[in-house]
Amino acid sequence: MHFDLKRVPFSRYGSYFVISHLKTTDKRMEGCYLRIVRGGDNDIGAVFRIAIMKDGQEISYTYEATPTELMLDTEHGYVKWCIAENDFVHVQASGVGLRLHYEPGAYDYAIKLHEGHKRCWEVNSFKRETRFKLTPLVGDIMVDSQWEGLHSKHITLDCLTDKTTGKLEFTIEEYRAVPKKRDGYPSYEQSLARVKMDYEAWVVRTLPSPAPYEEARELAAYITWSCIVKADGYLPRDAMYMSKNWMTNIWSWDHCFNAMALIKTNPQLAWDQLMIFFDRQDESGMLPDFMNDRTALWNCCKPPIHGWTLKWMMDRTTFLTEDHYREIYAPLAAWTNWWLKHRDDDQDGIPQYNHGNDCGWDNSTVFLTSIPVESPDLCAFLILQMDILAQIADILGDETEANQWRTQANDLLDRMLAHFWDGEKFVAMQSGTHEGSTGDSLLLFMPIILGDRLPHEIRVRLIAGLKETGRFLTENGLATESVKSSFYSSDGYWRGPIWAPSTMLLIDGLTRSGEREFAQELARKFCNMAARNGMAENYNAITGEGLRDPAFTWTSSVFLILTSEWV
Repeated sequence: MHFDLKRVPFSRYGSYFVISHLKTTDKRMEGCYLRIVRGGDNDIGAVFRIAIMKDGQEISYTYEATPTELMLDTEHGYVKWCIAENDFVHVQASGVGLRLHYEPGAYDYAIKLHEGHKRCWEVNSFKRETRFKLTPLVGDIMVDSQWEGLHSKHITLDCLTDKTTGKLEFTIEEYRAVPKKRDGYPSYEQSLARVKMDYEAWVVRTLPSPAPYEEARELAAYITWSCIVKADGYLPRDAMYMSKNWMTNIWSWDHCFNAMALIKTNPQLAWDQLMIFFDRQDESGMLPDFMNDRTALWNCCKPPIHGWTLKWMMDRTTFLTEDHYREIYAPLAAWTNWWLKHRDDDQDGIPQYNHGNDCGWDNSTVFLTSIPVESPDLCAFLILQMDILAQIADILGDETEANQWRTQANDLLDRMLAHFWDGEKFVAMQSGTHEGSTGDSLLLFMPIILGDRLPHEIRVRLIAGLKETGRFLTENGLATESVKSSFYSSDGYWRGPIWAPSTMLLIDGLTRSGEREFAQELARKFCNMAARNGMAENYNAITGEGLRDPAFTWTSSVFLILTSEWV
């Protein structure tokens, strides 16, 4: 498999190293950059601009990217890259040299590190809170660095070929305090063999897909494998980032879909993906909106789909034991109660979203006119979460708590139906005034996830709305805003484009409502679109064109789930 660096970054499992082709901006030239995706998505993380040199001049090159090796090719020679370990890049070149342009920030510098007979260099990046060690194995590295008393004004590293053989080989290592002590360095061929073995082991454990989807399956497998970063700093477990383009965080509902795609074949990693936010849970019960290796954001959160996710995982594995259920029971209960205690300002027994970001559908028309908003999807998620808490309490032998959760779930269902169902449809409204929302959002069909917990006549109306010609249903799946709505926008984020999470939730709800055939139709539409246009963050509902971030993990995970179970 080959991929375009302009869309899909080159990286590997566990690494914060990434190579991408970036466009020209007012701060950088177009070209391939070695990046470090630490500290979240406020910074693209471009560390070194890669230039290929011949006779002291930069020359043009083409590239060929595979999951395990990146080749930069010229008429004079080539440069090969592989990321052999989390923190270890290995480079081999023939016929051409390499220049790495580093743009220093405040306090940054480059100094020599003398290790035996090798002359290594350390580049210290204060902004990214990390250091890089460059070690020549064949050829040499020369550095031009102008010091200005407090930091280097510029840093240029010239990686030079051996004068006799025309060969070049060097490594780049990342570390926080001191470099890893090594007895020696592997050959480039050994490094490449190692990363190939790691990747092939991942692909074997990736969910299967029917033959027509095999190429897309490998793309999804590569994206999910390469977007994992090792546990470090604020991240207590290995974490699958949403992307290594620019969405370089984990968000507290995105991680659920990634856990779901892993549970059958990689259950421990699946459990780590589910639990990582509960590891950082606030004492109030709230989960942060997102996390990265440096910090978390607490200004908003994401919807409580974690009970739904856990039920999904329980139904598909024998891996989970009482120990796992004990680990998650209290945190999941606290997360559920947080919504009931801290998100019901008008005390009407109906929890609210204070912002569209809390819902995950950031700019949905449900939030167009006012906040906070009471929306039926939130009640539906909490009902399912209470149901699974009751099931776990039974497993753990606490009949009293199990009965309490069942009672709460039934009571909330009754309140939800009385509050939001107007006889023909679900509505959303402003908390307090209970004034209705604007637009025609797919979000208001999300209660279908309750399946046969909903009255039959309500399910019939919801399903009819989803099937209605020219409303949400398109050749590619379900638009998030009716295509007939005045607020519909082809690239309107949650006001039109098709998304993996909404598709997955609705397909599951339809299946549990007895609409397996329609669910399969939606799954085929989505998977065909992703196979044609890549694992994008979202898609134009009419054309199927991939939008926003073009290499997204929750899209990859949902694609793998759907091709494995529905297509």
